[in-house]
Amino acid sequence: MEDHTSCDLVQIAKRLAEEVDAFHFSQPVTHVYNPLHYAFGAHRQYLEKYGRRSCEVLLVGMNPGPWGMAQTGVPFGDTLMVRDFLGIDAHVATPEHEHPKRPITGLGCSRSEVSGTRLWSWSRDIFGSADAFFNRFFVANYCPLVFMESTGRNRTPDKLPAGEKTPLFEACDRALRAMVAWLQPEFVIGIGAFAESRILAAVNPDPVFGPEATTSSRVAAPPFSPDIATGRILHPSPASPAANRDWSGKITAQFEAMGISLPS
Repeated sequence: MEDHTSCDLVQIAKRLAEEVDAFHFSQPVTHVYNPLHYAFGAHRQYLEKYGRRSCEVLLVGMNPGPWGMAQTGVPFGDTLMVRDFLGIDAHVATPEHEHPKRPITGLGCSRSEVSGTRLWSWSRDIFGSADAFFNRFFVANYCPLVFMESTGRNRTPDKLPAGEKTPLFEACDRALRAMVAWLQPEFVIGIGAFAESRILAAVNPDPVFGPEATTSSRVAAPPFSPDIATGRILHPSPASPAANRDWSGKITAQFEAMGISLPS
């Protein structure tokens, strides 16, 4: 296996996209979107414009939402925020196997992604500009895939059967460790409980990292440095009652409690 630690963010994303394409998912999942393929132009623009080494905080979400990154190729990618705040303008193609109830219209999507609107509005209100935010923060999703049932209902990665989750999460863990190795953040923070759980799983050394491991059996990207702090903030999903009451104020307090100072 190749060494991920020398890869930049674009190479890491390309490699992850190829790895997850090899997996198959059973009912009730009927459609799987991989925006790292059909929306890669926009995703690459996001990585190249805002991915900066030695950022202070890496924020990690679960996976793309059907009206967010699935449409725009950008994590928490509400269309208006991606266009007007982040300044992303790349073309988004159509998935090969498109669900009739979940069409991809790219940056022309008229549906709002509430989680994305909340996250990027908070960053704009606190930092004033995207550049000021990304000088200290970066936002990524743990899993790049969107899972849908026959009705069009979204199915999150944590609901997959164990036999499907295991290889998927192993690939996503490798990509997360590689991203951390490249960005070199001081904090890796999960947006919600699932993301935090996967961060903690990626932090802990796999048995193949022990002294008995052979060169050929080592996972490519090493565990996180012990100097990196981890934590969690409240997910901005409207499905969370807590998030519907002053989400921005709550996460501002959570960041400050972790020792991450914010502009006043």
